[in-house]
Amino acid sequence: MKNRDWKEWIKRAGVRALKTVAQTFVATVGSAAVLGAVNWPVVFSASALAGILSLATSVAGLPELPETKPQQTE
Repeated sequence: MKNRDWKEWIKRAGVRALKTVAQTFVATVGSAAVLGAVNWPVVFSASALAGILSLATSVAGLPELPETKPQQTE
């Protein structure tokens, strides 16, 4: 397992997830408004799912974080 700075990872992954939620929210409301009516439960569930998927994707790695090198023991 990688040696990570977990506080920094949580902070950056959280920011990324919140941005994804906001983008999904705006896109879903915009698309639904064009069709005539906004189905709010669908908007909120799609936004929540996008945030969860963003966090899951961040587990593989965040390009915003520098790679940590393993500590060498002497």
